Amino acid sequence: MRIAMVSEHASPLAALGGVDAGGQNVYVARLSEELARRGHDVTVYTRRDGTRLPDRVGLPGGAVVEHVPAGPPEAVPKDDLFPHMPAFGAYLARVWERERPEVVHAHFWMSGMAARIGARPRGIPVVQTFHALGTVKRRHQGHEDTSPAERVGIERQIGRGCDRVLATCTDEVLELADLGVSPRRVSVVPCGVDVGHFRPGVDPGTAPAPVRRQRHRLLSCGRLVRRKGYDQAIEALTRIPDTELLIAGGPAPGLLDADPEAERLQRIAQRAGVADRVRLLGAVDPADMPALMRSADLVLGTPTYEPFGIVPLEAMACAVPVVATDVGGHRDTVSDGGTGRLVPPGDPGAIAAAVRDLLAEDGTRSRYGTAGRARVLARYTWHRVADGVEQVYRQVAVGHARPKEVA
Repeated sequence: MRIAMVSEHASPLAALGGVDAGGQNVYVARLSEELARRGHDVTVYTRRDGTRLPDRVGLPGGAVVEHVPAGPPEAVPKDDLFPHMPAFGAYLARVWERERPEVVHAHFWMSGMAARIGARPRGIPVVQTFHALGTVKRRHQGHEDTSPAERVGIERQIGRGCDRVLATCTDEVLELADLGVSPRRVSVVPCGVDVGHFRPGVDPGTAPAPVRRQRHRLLSCGRLVRRKGYDQAIEALTRIPDTELLIAGGPAPGLLDADPEAERLQRIAQRAGVADRVRLLGAVDPADMPALMRSADLVLGTPTYEPFGIVPLEAMACAVPVVATDVGGHRDTVSDGGTGRLVPPGDPGAIAAAVRDLLAEDGTRSRYGTAGRARVLARYTWHRVADGVEQVYRQVAVGHARPKEVA
Protein backbone atom coordinates (compact mmCIF):
# COMPACT_ATOMS: atom_id res chain seq x y z
CA MET A 1 0.00 0.00 0.00
CA ARG A 2 1.01 3.61 -0.49
CA ILE A 3 0.62 5.11 3.00
CA ALA A 4 0.83 8.78 3.99
CA MET A 5 1.55 9.55 7.64
CA VAL A 6 0.77 13.13 8.70
CA SER A 7 2.46 14.28 11.92
CA GLU A 8 2.54 18.05 11.85
CA HIS A 9 4.65 18.77 14.95
CA ALA A 10 6.05 15.38 15.97
CA SER A 11 8.77 14.49 13.54
CA PRO A 12 10.19 10.97 13.72
CA LEU A 13 13.60 12.63 13.33
CA ALA A 14 13.30 14.81 16.45
CA ALA A 15 15.45 14.37 19.54
CA LEU A 16 13.24 12.99 22.30
CA GLY A 17 12.64 14.61 25.67
CA GLY A 18 11.80 18.14 24.58
CA VAL A 19 8.55 19.84 25.49
CA ASP A 20 6.90 18.77 22.22
CA ALA A 21 8.89 15.59 21.49
CA GLY A 22 7.82 12.37 23.14
CA GLY A 23 5.68 9.31 22.63
CA GLN A 24 4.02 10.49 19.42
CA ASN A 25 7.40 10.89 17.73
CA VAL A 26 8.34 7.35 18.75
CA TYR A 27 5.00 5.96 17.58
CA VAL A 28 5.21 7.55 14.14
CA ALA A 29 8.85 6.56 13.65
CA ARG A 30 8.56 2.94 14.74
CA LEU A 31 5.23 2.28 13.04
CA SER A 32 6.47 3.80 9.78
CA GLU A 33 9.64 1.72 9.90
CA GLU A 34 7.75 -1.52 10.59
CA LEU A 35 5.24 -0.89 7.80
CA ALA A 36 8.04 -0.03 5.34
CA ARG A 37 9.85 -3.24 6.20
CA ARG A 38 6.69 -5.11 5.20
CA GLY A 39 6.94 -3.63 1.74
CA HIS A 40 4.57 -0.67 2.08
CA ASP A 41 5.48 2.69 0.53
CA VAL A 42 5.41 5.04 3.55
CA THR A 43 5.92 8.81 3.54
CA VAL A 44 5.74 10.85 6.76
CA TYR A 45 4.74 14.48 6.29
CA THR A 46 5.94 16.76 9.08
CA ARG A 47 6.38 20.52 9.29
CA ARG A 48 9.70 22.05 8.28
CA ASP A 49 11.14 23.63 11.44
CA GLY A 50 14.65 24.48 10.20
CA THR A 51 16.14 26.14 7.12
CA ARG A 52 18.83 23.51 6.60
CA LEU A 53 16.59 20.46 6.64
CA PRO A 54 16.58 18.40 3.44
CA ASP A 55 13.26 18.16 1.64
CA ARG A 56 13.22 14.38 2.16
CA VAL A 57 15.07 12.15 4.63
CA GLY A 58 15.10 8.36 4.67
CA LEU A 59 14.25 6.33 7.78
CA PRO A 60 15.57 2.85 8.61
CA GLY A 61 13.54 0.26 6.77
CA GLY A 62 12.76 2.46 3.78
CA ALA A 63 10.15 5.01 4.95
CA VAL A 64 10.73 8.66 4.00
CA VAL A 65 10.17 11.89 5.96
CA GLU A 66 9.06 14.84 3.83
CA HIS A 67 9.35 18.33 5.34
CA VAL A 68 6.31 20.48 4.61
CA PRO A 69 6.65 24.27 4.27
CA ALA A 70 3.93 25.61 6.57
CA GLY A 71 4.71 28.60 8.75
CA PRO A 72 8.21 29.85 9.56
CA PRO A 73 11.05 27.31 9.08
CA GLU A 74 11.93 27.36 12.76
CA ALA A 75 10.83 25.73 16.01
CA VAL A 76 7.30 26.80 16.97
CA PRO A 77 5.40 25.51 20.04
CA LYS A 78 2.79 23.03 18.85
CA ASP A 79 -0.09 25.05 20.34
CA ASP A 80 0.92 27.94 18.05
CA LEU A 81 0.83 25.89 14.85
CA PHE A 82 -2.93 25.99 14.32
CA PRO A 83 -2.93 29.02 11.93
CA HIS A 84 -0.48 27.19 9.65
CA MET A 85 -2.59 24.07 9.13
CA PRO A 86 -4.45 25.36 6.05
CA ALA A 87 -1.10 25.86 4.32
CA PHE A 88 -0.01 22.40 5.47
CA GLY A 89 -3.22 20.89 4.09
CA ALA A 90 -2.93 22.78 0.79
CA TYR A 91 0.58 21.37 0.34
CA LEU A 92 -0.73 17.84 0.92
CA ALA A 93 -3.52 18.41 -1.61
CA ARG A 94 -0.97 19.40 -4.27
CA VAL A 95 1.30 16.46 -3.55
CA TRP A 96 -1.53 13.92 -3.41
CA GLU A 97 -2.99 15.19 -6.67
CA ARG A 98 0.24 14.01 -8.35
CA GLU A 99 0.62 10.80 -6.34
CA ARG A 100 -2.45 9.60 -4.48
CA PRO A 101 -1.89 7.53 -1.33
CA GLU A 102 -4.22 4.62 -0.67
CA VAL A 103 -4.67 5.64 2.97
CA VAL A 104 -3.74 8.62 5.13
CA HIS A 105 -2.97 8.20 8.84
CA ALA A 106 -3.14 11.50 10.74
CA HIS A 107 -1.49 11.91 14.13
CA PHE A 108 -2.81 14.59 16.54
CA TRP A 109 -5.76 16.83 15.92
CA MET A 110 -3.99 19.45 13.80
CA SER A 111 -2.63 16.74 11.53
CA GLY A 112 -6.21 15.52 11.17
CA MET A 113 -7.27 18.98 10.09
CA ALA A 114 -4.50 19.20 7.47
CA ALA A 115 -5.15 15.64 6.30
CA ARG A 116 -8.83 16.38 5.68
CA ILE A 117 -7.89 19.38 3.52
CA GLY A 118 -5.52 17.27 1.49
CA ALA A 119 -7.51 14.04 1.28
CA ARG A 120 -11.13 15.10 0.79
CA PRO A 121 -10.78 16.38 -2.83
CA ARG A 122 -9.11 13.10 -3.82
CA GLY A 123 -11.51 10.78 -1.96
CA ILE A 124 -8.65 9.32 0.09
CA PRO A 125 -9.60 7.46 3.30
CA VAL A 126 -8.28 9.00 6.51
CA VAL A 127 -7.44 7.14 9.72
CA GLN A 128 -7.04 9.37 12.79
CA THR A 129 -4.96 8.81 15.92
CA PHE A 130 -5.38 11.70 18.37
CA HIS A 131 -2.61 10.71 20.83
CA ALA A 132 -4.28 13.16 23.25
CA LEU A 133 -7.73 14.75 23.40
CA GLY A 134 -8.46 18.40 24.07
CA THR A 135 -11.36 17.59 26.37
CA VAL A 136 -9.07 15.58 28.64
CA LYS A 137 -6.36 18.22 28.61
CA ARG A 138 -8.85 20.97 29.42
CA ARG A 139 -10.34 18.93 32.25
CA HIS A 140 -6.98 18.45 33.93
CA GLN A 141 -5.21 21.71 33.10
CA GLY A 142 -8.07 24.18 33.28
CA HIS A 143 -6.89 27.74 32.71
CA GLU A 144 -3.34 26.49 32.14
CA ASP A 145 -4.41 24.73 28.94
CA THR A 146 -2.70 26.56 26.08
CA SER A 147 -4.51 24.71 23.28
CA PRO A 148 -6.37 26.84 20.71
CA ALA A 149 -10.01 27.40 21.60
CA GLU A 150 -11.06 25.64 18.40
CA ARG A 151 -9.40 22.34 19.35
CA VAL A 152 -12.30 20.43 20.90
CA GLY A 153 -14.73 21.38 18.16
CA ILE A 154 -12.31 20.35 15.42
CA GLU A 155 -11.56 17.06 17.20
CA ARG A 156 -15.30 16.37 17.28
CA GLN A 157 -15.56 17.04 13.53
CA ILE A 158 -12.52 14.88 12.75
CA GLY A 159 -13.71 12.00 14.91
CA ARG A 160 -17.14 11.98 13.29
CA GLY A 161 -15.89 12.58 9.75
CA CYS A 162 -12.80 10.40 9.32
CA ASP A 163 -13.03 6.82 8.12
CA ARG A 164 -11.74 5.32 11.38
CA VAL A 165 -10.29 6.50 14.67
CA LEU A 166 -7.40 4.45 15.98
CA ALA A 167 -7.49 4.80 19.76
CA THR A 168 -4.41 3.77 21.72
CA CYS A 169 -6.28 2.57 24.82
CA THR A 170 -9.77 1.61 25.96
CA ASP A 171 -10.11 4.73 28.12
CA GLU A 172 -9.92 6.83 24.95
CA VAL A 173 -12.93 5.05 23.46
CA LEU A 174 -15.06 6.38 26.33
CA GLU A 175 -13.68 9.89 25.90
CA LEU A 176 -14.43 9.76 22.17
CA ALA A 177 -17.99 8.62 22.88
CA ASP A 178 -18.47 11.78 24.94
CA LEU A 179 -17.51 13.71 21.78
CA GLY A 180 -20.23 11.90 19.86
CA VAL A 181 -17.89 9.45 18.11
CA SER A 182 -19.57 6.05 17.97
CA PRO A 183 -17.48 3.16 19.37
CA ARG A 184 -18.29 1.36 16.10
CA ARG A 185 -16.04 3.89 14.33
CA VAL A 186 -13.14 3.28 16.72
CA SER A 187 -10.49 0.53 16.74
CA VAL A 188 -8.13 0.13 19.69
CA VAL A 189 -4.52 -0.51 18.71
CA PRO A 190 -1.94 0.35 21.40
CA CYS A 191 1.48 1.89 21.09
CA GLY A 192 4.43 -0.46 21.01
CA VAL A 193 7.96 -0.81 22.31
CA ASP A 194 11.22 -1.94 20.73
CA VAL A 195 11.77 -5.18 22.64
CA GLY A 196 15.21 -5.65 21.10
CA HIS A 197 16.40 -2.32 22.46
CA PHE A 198 14.49 -2.34 25.75
CA ARG A 199 15.31 -5.73 27.23
CA PRO A 200 16.84 -7.36 30.29
CA GLY A 201 20.57 -7.94 30.42
CA VAL A 202 23.62 -5.83 29.67
CA ASP A 203 24.26 -3.93 26.43
CA PRO A 204 28.00 -3.68 25.69
CA GLY A 205 29.09 -0.29 24.43
CA THR A 206 26.41 1.81 26.11
CA ALA A 207 27.22 4.38 28.75
CA PRO A 208 26.98 3.07 32.31
CA ALA A 209 24.12 4.28 34.44
CA PRO A 210 24.90 6.93 37.08
CA VAL A 211 26.45 5.56 40.25
CA ARG A 212 23.86 4.72 42.88
CA ARG A 213 24.06 6.91 45.98
CA GLN A 214 21.33 5.28 48.05
CA ARG A 215 20.28 1.73 48.82
CA HIS A 216 17.33 1.91 46.43
CA ARG A 217 16.78 3.77 43.16
CA LEU A 218 13.56 5.05 41.61
CA LEU A 219 13.45 6.37 38.05
CA SER A 220 10.97 8.71 36.37
CA CYS A 221 11.41 9.74 32.76
CA GLY A 222 9.71 11.52 29.90
CA ARG A 223 9.08 15.06 28.77
CA LEU A 224 9.81 17.63 31.46
CA VAL A 225 6.31 19.07 31.69
CA ARG A 226 4.08 19.61 34.72
CA ARG A 227 1.41 17.03 33.88
CA LYS A 228 3.98 14.22 34.13
CA GLY A 229 3.69 14.47 37.91
CA TYR A 230 7.36 14.45 38.86
CA ASP A 231 6.45 16.68 41.79
CA GLN A 232 4.26 13.86 43.13
CA ALA A 233 7.21 11.47 42.98
CA ILE A 234 9.37 13.98 44.85
CA GLU A 235 6.75 14.44 47.55
CA ALA A 236 6.46 10.64 47.86
CA LEU A 237 10.22 10.38 48.35
CA THR A 238 9.92 12.14 51.72
CA ARG A 239 8.22 8.95 52.98
CA ILE A 240 10.64 6.48 51.36
CA PRO A 241 13.93 6.22 53.28
CA ASP A 242 17.31 5.16 51.85
CA THR A 243 16.11 5.82 48.31
CA GLU A 244 17.08 8.17 45.49
CA LEU A 245 14.94 9.47 42.64
CA LEU A 246 16.38 10.07 39.18
CA ILE A 247 14.38 12.13 36.68
CA ALA A 248 15.41 11.77 33.04
CA GLY A 249 14.13 14.10 30.35
CA GLY A 250 14.07 17.70 29.28
CA PRO A 251 16.92 19.75 27.83
CA ALA A 252 20.58 18.78 27.79
CA PRO A 253 22.11 18.60 31.30
CA GLY A 254 23.95 21.89 30.83
CA LEU A 255 20.69 23.71 30.09
CA LEU A 256 18.63 22.41 33.01
CA ASP A 257 19.25 25.47 35.16
CA ALA A 258 17.38 27.60 32.62
CA ASP A 259 14.42 25.24 32.31
CA PRO A 260 11.34 26.49 34.25
CA GLU A 261 10.02 23.03 35.11
CA ALA A 262 13.45 21.83 36.22
CA GLU A 263 13.75 24.88 38.47
CA ARG A 264 10.30 24.23 39.92
CA LEU A 265 11.10 20.61 40.70
CA GLN A 266 14.39 21.54 42.34
CA ARG A 267 12.58 24.05 44.55
CA ILE A 268 10.04 21.39 45.54
CA ALA A 269 12.83 18.97 46.41
CA GLN A 270 14.58 21.59 48.52
CA ARG A 271 11.43 22.52 50.42
CA ALA A 272 10.68 18.83 50.99
CA GLY A 273 14.17 18.22 52.36
CA VAL A 274 15.10 15.61 49.74
CA ALA A 275 17.21 17.68 47.35
CA ASP A 276 20.21 15.48 48.14
CA ARG A 277 18.25 12.42 46.97
CA VAL A 278 16.77 13.86 43.76
CA ARG A 279 18.82 14.09 40.58
CA LEU A 280 17.60 15.69 37.36
CA LEU A 281 19.57 14.10 34.54
CA GLY A 282 18.26 16.12 31.63
CA ALA A 283 18.10 14.54 28.20
CA VAL A 284 19.45 11.00 28.06
CA ASP A 285 20.72 9.43 24.85
CA PRO A 286 18.07 6.91 23.73
CA ALA A 287 20.83 4.32 23.36
CA ASP A 288 21.56 4.62 27.09
CA MET A 289 17.96 4.57 28.33
CA PRO A 290 17.59 0.77 28.74
CA ALA A 291 20.67 0.60 30.96
CA LEU A 292 19.35 3.49 33.03
CA MET A 293 16.01 1.73 33.45
CA ARG A 294 17.65 -1.54 34.43
CA SER A 295 19.65 0.31 37.10
CA ALA A 296 16.41 1.18 38.93
CA ASP A 297 14.54 -0.95 41.44
CA LEU A 298 11.28 0.58 40.22
CA VAL A 299 10.20 2.90 37.43
CA LEU A 300 7.58 5.49 38.40
CA GLY A 301 4.93 6.89 36.06
CA THR A 302 3.00 9.50 38.06
CA PRO A 303 1.20 11.80 35.60
CA THR A 304 -2.13 13.37 36.48
CA TYR A 305 -3.40 12.10 33.13
CA GLU A 306 -1.75 10.08 30.37
CA PRO A 307 -3.24 9.42 26.91
CA PHE A 308 -1.13 6.27 26.63
CA GLY A 309 2.23 6.35 28.40
CA ILE A 310 5.08 4.55 26.71
CA VAL A 311 7.52 4.66 29.66
CA PRO A 312 5.81 1.83 31.62
CA LEU A 313 6.08 -0.37 28.53
CA GLU A 314 9.78 0.38 28.17
CA ALA A 315 10.35 -0.45 31.83
CA MET A 316 8.35 -3.67 31.60
CA ALA A 317 10.30 -4.66 28.48
CA CYS A 318 13.46 -4.30 30.60
CA ALA A 319 11.85 -6.52 33.27
CA VAL A 320 11.65 -3.61 35.73
CA PRO A 321 8.39 -3.34 37.74
CA VAL A 322 6.32 -0.17 37.55
CA VAL A 323 4.37 2.00 39.97
CA ALA A 324 2.00 4.12 37.88
CA THR A 325 -1.02 6.32 38.33
CA ASP A 326 -4.37 4.74 37.52
CA VAL A 327 -5.09 6.90 34.48
CA GLY A 328 -5.52 6.58 30.73
CA GLY A 329 -3.34 4.04 29.00
CA HIS A 330 -1.76 2.86 32.25
CA ARG A 331 -4.99 0.98 32.94
CA ASP A 332 -4.35 -1.15 29.86
CA THR A 333 -0.59 -1.61 30.01
CA VAL A 334 0.15 -2.10 33.73
CA SER A 335 -1.35 -5.18 35.36
CA ASP A 336 -2.04 -4.10 38.94
CA GLY A 337 -0.57 -6.78 41.15
CA GLY A 338 0.92 -8.54 38.13
CA THR A 339 3.53 -6.29 36.53
CA GLY A 340 3.42 -3.42 39.00
CA ARG A 341 1.05 -1.29 41.00
CA LEU A 342 -1.57 1.28 40.02
CA VAL A 343 -2.17 4.14 42.45
CA PRO A 344 -4.60 7.09 42.48
CA PRO A 345 -3.31 10.20 40.68
CA GLY A 346 -2.25 13.15 42.81
CA ASP A 347 -1.67 11.02 45.92
CA PRO A 348 2.01 11.01 47.02
CA GLY A 349 1.08 8.94 50.07
CA ALA A 350 -0.28 6.15 47.87
CA ILE A 351 2.83 6.27 45.69
CA ALA A 352 5.06 6.03 48.76
CA ALA A 353 3.11 3.13 50.24
CA ALA A 354 3.25 1.13 47.00
CA VAL A 355 6.96 1.82 46.58
CA ARG A 356 7.81 0.87 50.16
CA ASP A 357 5.89 -2.40 49.82
CA LEU A 358 7.74 -3.36 46.66
CA LEU A 359 11.17 -2.27 47.84
CA ALA A 360 10.71 -4.56 50.84
CA GLU A 361 9.92 -7.59 48.64
CA ASP A 362 12.74 -8.57 46.28
CA GLY A 363 10.86 -11.69 45.18
CA THR A 364 7.74 -9.73 44.27
CA ARG A 365 9.75 -7.24 42.23
CA SER A 366 11.42 -10.10 40.38
CA ARG A 367 8.08 -11.75 39.59
CA TYR A 368 6.58 -8.45 38.43
CA GLY A 369 9.60 -7.84 36.18
CA THR A 370 9.38 -11.26 34.57
CA ALA A 371 5.64 -10.89 34.06
CA GLY A 372 6.10 -7.40 32.61
CA ARG A 373 8.50 -8.64 29.96
CA ALA A 374 6.14 -11.47 29.03
CA ARG A 375 3.18 -9.05 28.80
CA VAL A 376 5.07 -6.74 26.45
CA LEU A 377 6.16 -9.62 24.20
CA ALA A 378 2.59 -10.87 23.99
CA ARG A 379 0.83 -7.55 23.36
CA TYR A 380 3.07 -4.57 22.69
CA THR A 381 5.75 -5.36 20.13
CA TRP A 382 5.80 -3.11 17.07
CA HIS A 383 5.12 -6.21 14.99
CA ARG A 384 1.84 -6.76 16.85
CA VAL A 385 0.95 -3.06 16.64
CA ALA A 386 1.62 -2.97 12.89
CA ASP A 387 -0.60 -6.05 12.45
CA GLY A 388 -3.51 -4.16 13.99
CA VAL A 389 -2.88 -0.94 12.11
CA GLU A 390 -2.41 -2.72 8.80
CA GLN A 391 -5.75 -4.48 9.24
CA VAL A 392 -7.52 -1.14 9.77
CA TYR A 393 -5.82 0.39 6.72
CA ARG A 394 -7.05 -2.44 4.52
CA GLN A 395 -10.59 -2.16 5.89
CA VAL A 396 -10.91 1.56 5.19
CA ALA A 397 -9.23 1.31 1.79
CA VAL A 398 -11.99 -0.99 0.54
CA GLY A 399 -14.39 1.07 -1.57
CA HIS A 400 -11.98 3.99 -1.91
CA ALA A 401 -9.60 2.44 -4.42
CA ARG A 402 -9.73 3.87 -7.90
CA PRO A 403 -10.65 1.44 -10.67
CA LYS A 404 -7.71 0.36 -12.79
CA GLU A 405 -7.61 1.82 -16.27
CA VAL A 406 -8.07 -0.62 -19.13
CA ALA A 407 -5.08 -0.61 -21.47
